[in-house]
Amino acid sequence: MKQEDLPHLRRHLVGTGRVEGARPLRLVIEETTTQAYSDAQIDDYQRGQREPLIRRPPLRLSVRARFSHEAGVLRGTAGFGFWNYFLAGWPTMPRALWFFYGSPPSDIALASGVPGRGWKAAAIDAGRPQGLALFPVALLAAPLMRFPMLYRGWWPPLQRAIGASERLVGVPMTAWHTYAIEWGERTSRFLVDGRVILDEVPSPRGPMCFVAWVDNQYLVATPQGRLRWGLLDVPEAQWIEIDDAVYG
Repeated sequence: MKQEDLPHLRRHLVGTGRVEGARPLRLVIEETTTQAYSDAQIDDYQRGQREPLIRRPPLRLSVRARFSHEAGVLRGTAGFGFWNYFLAGWPTMPRALWFFYGSPPSDIALASGVPGRGWKAAAIDAGRPQGLALFPVALLAAPLMRFPMLYRGWWPPLQRAIGASERLVGVPMTAWHTYAIEWGERTSRFLVDGRVILDEVPSPRGPMCFVAWVDNQYLVATPQGRLRWGLLDVPEAQWIEIDDAVYG
């Protein structure tokens, strides 16, 4: 087992974002408005290197963490886990295996029967060959999936094609919990305090990097073709505290 040296991970701070302490390490944003993006983030994306993504399966990540506010009160997005930093460098399709929070009005409704916002365990690999093959079909079908009957029939195979799996976590965000991600070669699973909450998830392909963050953005992206992005007011300090991150 190896405990990650959290204070020495790369820091990405935007707007009012800042990092406090060591263990626990606190990522904070405060007094930000819809006029400016704020982000407090740590990651191990290797900028300037030929191979910037260093995490590959099989890999187990355990993070002990808590938040300043409960779900529905915390504003913006926050979380931790693995992703492929698809916004950096050449455009690519998103891959992620993480614990992800999105506040209203976020609506990222990728898994049937799971709300598009809240504190969730989530996985996606939109660049899988079967997903790319069906991408034109999804674009054409999006307006028609506003009809519930067509959505129920058409979305499940598209969801499987992009490897989208989600489940609400269902524990208080303000209390300390141990969150684990077991990233396997073929399937992955999520655990909270040793209890499996999402199992047999199709594993996103590697490589990816570790990330933990809190920011003031929201995103709407639904199978029905609704796409919207924006910023939220955060009048008081809100944060995520991470006590440790252990790989094994």
